[in-house]
Amino acid sequence: MLTRGNCIVGQSGGPTVAINASLSGVLQGILESENYNSVYGMVNGIEGLLQGKYLNLSETFTTQESLDTLSITPSMFLGSCRFKLPHYEVAPEVYEILFKFFTTHNITTVFYIGGNDSMDTVVKLSSYAKLKNFPIRIVGIPKTIDNDLPMTDHTPGFGSAAKFVATTMLEIAHDTYIYNIPSVTIIEIMGRNAGWLTASAALARTTYSCAPDLIYLPEAAFSLEQFVEDIKRVQKERKNIIVAVSEGIKDAEGNYISATGTSVDAFGHKQLCGAGKTLENYLKDQLGCKVRSVELNVTQRCAAHVASKTDIDESVLIGKAAVQAAIDGLTASMMCYNRISDAPYQVEIVPHAIEDIANKERIIPRSWINEAGNDVTEDMLTYLRPLIEGETLVGYKNGLPIYCDITHLHNKHFFEHLEEN
Repeated sequence: MLTRGNCIVGQSGGPTVAINASLSGVLQGILESENYNSVYGMVNGIEGLLQGKYLNLSETFTTQESLDTLSITPSMFLGSCRFKLPHYEVAPEVYEILFKFFTTHNITTVFYIGGNDSMDTVVKLSSYAKLKNFPIRIVGIPKTIDNDLPMTDHTPGFGSAAKFVATTMLEIAHDTYIYNIPSVTIIEIMGRNAGWLTASAALARTTYSCAPDLIYLPEAAFSLEQFVEDIKRVQKERKNIIVAVSEGIKDAEGNYISATGTSVDAFGHKQLCGAGKTLENYLKDQLGCKVRSVELNVTQRCAAHVASKTDIDESVLIGKAAVQAAIDGLTASMMCYNRISDAPYQVEIVPHAIEDIANKERIIPRSWINEAGNDVTEDMLTYLRPLIEGETLVGYKNGLPIYCDITHLHNKHFFEHLEEN
């Protein structure tokens, strides 16, 4: 059993609607278990902790009402970072700082919530703890709208982002169909190497709307010439065409359609610059009709006003499950969803070894994409439908949603005042 002490939680990577629900689940699990004295929160992830930035969450969230508000607050209450934790052999001083903090504050468990790059942090911290025989448990909790973490049926945050994409696609269809002129509208959706989010646009189809008429994902080779032929074929049947494309669509040689230059981010990911705009400009030279592109960009990440209740509820549960797993002795693992059935939809939460997850990527099975590479199959829709079900109840004041106060994230003097007090 776990020795009673304190724990700390961090969030990193891109924001989602549901990551605070997982944080709320962790806090609720801790309150229910009574196995921890205090729970701290890293501000701006592992990078912020290295700078000495943290909060005492036990003093911030003291009621169920405050935890419920946290559950429906979008993005990251604790803030984020894009910090790539170096290997111990390269920068041992970084680990010495972190583990000195853990010792000083009697931290027995670290919970880290994030996506692919965040799980890299979990595996490195776990490896160091094992190497030094340090008595601490480190548990990963998944998060990413990209839905590309392996070993889990889906990721917290994806269902809500998928619901937003499908809803926005339907609303764009209503906007587009009112004009009695031929047009092509290209909707660019996030997804560098995995097209899960773009595939969810297919959920927008109704008895009166076929939009999106075409769907292009990174998992199927993209051809500009075939793209034009696809558009011309659909134009024979419909006046207004709506296309969903992933930001990371690639040609047969694996080159991104939208990539220019050689710039990369901290994790070595190539910077992309507008697949939708690239296709818009190309089509304007090929077709004699109105062409426009719409990039959903960051709006698809934190749209709490159209969150999936299934996503939020499951995210709270996976946070609670992480706490119980740590109490039972789990470390060097990530909590995962295991789908038991589609109808009725049912999942269980199970742990999986972090080394099988970190720095790996789950893409859409080719069998879930049609042979032409411009649409998805019914198997994909069966998988997606349950994940966007249900709506959350959000409180409002003066016409705006009531969310948690995040002054600590944007007031640069906050921690100075904290130290003074």
